[in-house]
Amino acid sequence: MTVEEFLADWRADGDLIAVHTSGSTGTPKRLLVEKRRMEASARITCRFLGLSRGDTALLCLPMDYIAGKMMVVRAITQGLRLVSVSPSSHPMATVSQPIDFAAMVPLQVSCSLETALERERLMAVRQLIIGGGAVDPTLEAELRSWPNAVWSTYGMTETLSHIALRRLSGSEASLWYRPFEGVTLNLADDGCLVVDAPAVSASRLKTNDMAELRPDGCFRILGRKDNVICSGGLKIQAEEVERLLLPHLGAPFLVTRRPDERLGQAVTLLTEGSTDEARQVCNDVLPRHWRPRHFITVDHLPTTPNGKPARAEAERIAKATNS
Repeated sequence: MTVEEFLADWRADGDLIAVHTSGSTGTPKRLLVEKRRMEASARITCRFLGLSRGDTALLCLPMDYIAGKMMVVRAITQGLRLVSVSPSSHPMATVSQPIDFAAMVPLQVSCSLETALERERLMAVRQLIIGGGAVDPTLEAELRSWPNAVWSTYGMTETLSHIALRRLSGSEASLWYRPFEGVTLNLADDGCLVVDAPAVSASRLKTNDMAELRPDGCFRILGRKDNVICSGGLKIQAEEVERLLLPHLGAPFLVTRRPDERLGQAVTLLTEGSTDEARQVCNDVLPRHWRPRHFITVDHLPTTPNGKPARAEAERIAKATNS
């Protein structure tokens, strides 16, 4: 979808507009959402970040998903000047004017740091939000010293983009997300986060995100319930295993599971690098019961069209591959 096509849908008669989920854990879903709630989300974000009419906003995300659509809605609702570039891993390559606000996925930020010019331009962005995937510890450590505000977002298509932010840069950097005003959070019996955000969602939303919740309402995400590996009576969170390995494995990798006759499910690691290296790192870094029993080399890790890990496809590969 192009910006022009979205604007035609936006200006058409009717209160609803179609959006699609990312499909990171399965098949993408088509949802119909209210335009007025998208406008409410836009106002909340712009108010929180201190954005005002005439500020420049960079659109460098695909218009097929909520993140791209919401950048346009923010520009419409708040009178921002939209600067649009084709989605790529190097969004700052052709952007010469100052940018007040940009939204990117972690891959775009990492790639922009590879060249001096793009790095300089990115550092000058006044408010940078990063979503669509976890920010790895190495990137997070580098962003901590940046002069301007950098945020990690928490949200989903059903909440019309983010409903909470955590600061990555400066003295306010934190591991904990702070929800926007008007957002109430709880934990379900299974430990998953429950979001009540009436401005952007008509109903309470039970997520599949395992979380830890503080008394002040701030929270941190432990991983997806879908990604819990039940192995030998233990519940192992795939994302927690990945967090421990990230500082030590150079090649791209993904932790998943496969059926195991004795354990029920076995921890399995897909990697684009050497399985021997991965095995050694796992033995050195991970608790014994978290160590993968299977290591599989792939040419490319499976991802969704917007760059998220395709967890369902990774599990399918693990089941179909002898290792």
